[in-house]
Amino acid sequence: GSAGRLHLERRVTTTMSAIGFLVLLVIAIIALMLLMTKVKLNPVMSLFVVALGFGVTLGIFGTEGYSFMETLTLITTGFGNTLGSLGMPIILGAVLAMGVQDTGAAKSIANFFIRLFRGKNLELAPSLTAYVVSIPVFGDITTILCSNIANVLGKRKHISMSTMASFTQTGLNLTHAMVPPTPGILAVSVALSADLGMVISWGIVITVITFFLTWLILKRWTAKEWIPAVPAVTAEIKETSSDEVSDLIIKDKDLPNTFASFLTILIPVILIAGGSFVGMLIPESTPDDAMVRTLVAIASDKVVALSMGVIYTMFLALAHKASVRKSNLDATGKDPQSFREVVLNSWIARGMEVALIALLVTAMGGGFSQVIKTFPGINDLALLIQDSGVPGLLIPFLVGAIMMTAVGSMTTAGVTAVGVVAPMMDLLGLEPVSTALAIGAGTLIFNHVTNSGFWVVSKFFNLDLKQGLKYITIPDAVAGVIGFICVFILASVGLLH
Repeated sequence: GSAGRLHLERRVTTTMSAIGFLVLLVIAIIALMLLMTKVKLNPVMSLFVVALGFGVTLGIFGTEGYSFMETLTLITTGFGNTLGSLGMPIILGAVLAMGVQDTGAAKSIANFFIRLFRGKNLELAPSLTAYVVSIPVFGDITTILCSNIANVLGKRKHISMSTMASFTQTGLNLTHAMVPPTPGILAVSVALSADLGMVISWGIVITVITFFLTWLILKRWTAKEWIPAVPAVTAEIKETSSDEVSDLIIKDKDLPNTFASFLTILIPVILIAGGSFVGMLIPESTPDDAMVRTLVAIASDKVVALSMGVIYTMFLALAHKASVRKSNLDATGKDPQSFREVVLNSWIARGMEVALIALLVTAMGGGFSQVIKTFPGINDLALLIQDSGVPGLLIPFLVGAIMMTAVGSMTTAGVTAVGVVAPMMDLLGLEPVSTALAIGAGTLIFNHVTNSGFWVVSKFFNLDLKQGLKYITIPDAVAGVIGFICVFILASVGLLH
């Protein structure tokens, strides 16, 4: 009797606490959207204000909430920790992007895909180039690199920009959402202590399947509306009905060969993923093995792996000085006398400019995440979900989607989603690798006007707002759902451990 009543009272209190926490979280997310879209407050400051307000409000309403100073300490701790674990990888990724752009590696990768598909289905050339380039390079830079390829091929083969935009940005966002060392999924994997090599390997398998399924499902639908290429980019390009590969490839002087171009991106990916596999294969017993493990751990460290990619790309630049000088001059308006200055100074300065916003937004997302995940009431929410019988893996996916809808940055959405999901993992029986990938798939859902990338894609692919919602938001949502189904199936058969 009395024990049962006590248990029931506890259940009611737990449910009330969980629902209260959820309501406050929803209010915080709406406040975040309004600050960014209506008040036009910078995303970094918007996150700070909302995190502070959320923490203090929890303190007022919650029995075990925080004081103002405790909230402030949590935000700065989360900010510092995130910056500490991701600062260097984000900067190195941005510097690598400058190298990929200046050496012409992205164009060579596009030419590889044009040859591969023998001049047919040419939307796949910029799409798969974006898929590959987006792994270590930021979304916005990948968009700019690949949009030129998409515009040129679109005009030459009379392919609507609705088709080009849909699949180029789907390819880009799939690896952006689900394959480290892209900052968002890297931050999520690190925060969940997921094995990076496993996240990369399964992330690639899942995103390749997802990309081609999305393409097959939406291909005919995207071709229904005619949107011309951006006139400024394609003024000198002539249309052709030719399927000859030689008429379609990008003929810039001094492009690096295909293998050399792919290496700029594959070096960091292979080092990080390879490190995980070697780590699994080598026993920890003998001193010789310990030595090998140490060397592998160094080589597969995300900072070391990305540094190797940067160093390789700097050597590649030496073989293509003319292209690099021209591209750097176009980007900066400066042409330093010493070539070393382009590679060792200009690339890094340009990379830093690009990295700064991503870095600060991600770090402040980490601050907000810290406030969420430290709150004791989050366990009540986990219990509530556990009792509801909803499949556990659906939770990280939905939380990722909700955060993406609100904050508009896949990176920030992923990092803040971890704050909600990480404390519940044990109760819901979730594994780190599948949880990280489910959050990643969730961050593809509802990519819309709160995302700066939405506007960048719209601008470079000649889309107005309505067309943007059709050819960016819908393909990404389709890809997100397919991606999650793949994660769910693989996790169900026990492959994502």
